[in-house]
Amino acid sequence: MVNKDNLSKQDKDKIFNGELLPHANALYNFAYSLVFSEAKAEDLVQEAFLKAYRFIHSFEPGSNAKAWLFQILKNAFINDYRKNSRQPQKVDFEEFKDKNQLEKQASSIDITQDVYTHMLGDEVTNALNRLPVDFRVAIILSDLEGFTYEEIAKISDIPIGTVRSRLFRARNLMKEELREYAKEAGFKEMR
Repeated sequence: MVNKDNLSKQDKDKIFNGELLPHANALYNFAYSLVFSEAKAEDLVQEAFLKAYRFIHSFEPGSNAKAWLFQILKNAFINDYRKNSRQPQKVDFEEFKDKNQLEKQASSIDITQDVYTHMLGDEVTNALNRLPVDFRVAIILSDLEGFTYEEIAKISDIPIGTVRSRLFRARNLMKEELREYAKEAGFKEMR
């Protein structure tokens, strides 16, 4: 048995590579669904993995590594959001000098958004993206990532009753957002 307070670099690497790193794709997808930017999602994932490695001594091997990582990433997202909301908006005017560069940016295809679009459909993806972040997180963690209510409560650091409430409200908002789309697609409203 390894003393968790004195893990060697080799022990940390073994835990990191064996239990944490396999969840990189799921972590990226979650990050992207929060920030809608490949670069920002990559930064969030990198920050989450750095924090996970730094605090690997607090991870219990054999426990739910995915939930632990999602909690770290969600906290990093909230911290960044709070930090950025307190600062004035910054614009790099050098980035927009070249008109051709703007045209290239507008015509480039976002592969990740394309994947989400084909996985969920445009209307569903757009409805999900319009949800407030707390509701969006609940839906993603439950319906897309398959976490239990208990795991979502731990990841989000909220009571399980709040998880149930957010999921109920989020699903109702999604239903309202998609009502017209469903009618156009030929679905009949259930009573």
